[in-house]
Amino acid sequence: MNISVIIPTYNRARTIERAMISVMRQTLPALEIIVVDDCSDDATAEILLEYEDRIKILTNESNRGVSFSRNVGIEAATGEWLAFLDSDDRWDKHKLETQKLFHSANPDLALSQCDEIWLRNGVRVNPMVKHAKQGGWIFEACLPRCIISPSAVIIHKGVFQKVGAFDPHLMACEDYDLWLRIAPFYEIGFLDKKLVTRYGGHEDQLSKKYWGMDRFRITAMEKHLESKLNSDWKKSLIEELVFKCGIVAEGARKRDNPELAERYLDKQNQYRDRLQTEANLNN
Repeated sequence: MNISVIIPTYNRARTIERAMISVMRQTLPALEIIVVDDCSDDATAEILLEYEDRIKILTNESNRGVSFSRNVGIEAATGEWLAFLDSDDRWDKHKLETQKLFHSANPDLALSQCDEIWLRNGVRVNPMVKHAKQGGWIFEACLPRCIISPSAVIIHKGVFQKVGAFDPHLMACEDYDLWLRIAPFYEIGFLDKKLVTRYGGHEDQLSKKYWGMDRFRITAMEKHLESKLNSDWKKSLIEELVFKCGIVAEGARKRDNPELAERYLDKQNQYRDRLQTEANLNN
């Protein structure tokens, strides 16, 4: 198993070195480490140059976002398997070796994720039960929120040939969108080992930049309305759309945006009607 590691980064001079070193110290060396600099204007580029003999540096001509950067890395990767690491996270030194052994024992699986440690503002926090990582056929479990982390997965390159890469048009929840496209077709492997440390609380996180993250999740779910999901999955999808449209409508109302609130209330009513139609078709 040869594994290409892809690290997208933008203005992460404070953390990019920590992330790269955690890959360089793996007990199973990566085939290559590809760092995609999304046109940073801090000291990121200078730090990367210090490691140019050990990494492949790709630089976007303009700031295009994390999805675009990951896709650039996917296109450039020569490995059969891909692993992603966000530039503010780090890996346990056994991460790649442990997942390789897992896939050797489970050769039918095309991707897996491990568990992770969460640090927020330097303090370890325990994820809520709803955030627990899972494996198996987890399409329905993926609907409420993102339960797969890019930094925790390794994935066969052929998966992207089937479902497509990250959606560069989504400003947030791009990982949620990808896992939702993967989960109907692939069983997800899960290693109950905390091999990733994720750092939260900093100001440049997308969850702080954009309000109403469910807006992006709704867009991702809407891609599946005409897909050939089984009836139970389709029902769960539309029920979640009804719920999330209500959440976004209420958030827009609180922000004195009645037009946006009305738009999502209209969507909510449309999905309620569609839910009834689907029920009638299956009776």
